[in-house]
Amino acid sequence: MTNTPDDIAPTRLDPESARRRRTRSIAIAVALAGLVVLFYVVTIVRLGGNVASRTF
Repeated sequence: MTNTPDDIAPTRLDPESARRRRTRSIAIAVALAGLVVLFYVVTIVRLGGNVASRTF
């Protein structure tokens, strides 16, 4: 027996599960944003401070 989209009925989450899912999603978003900032800072540090004052 295979599950096709027609066989799967949408289910409603109870308020506690919805709150947990939202909290988990926010935590993942904050962690991802932190990684982006970390990579940006590491890149700037590795390139050095003279990159901003370069003339083209």
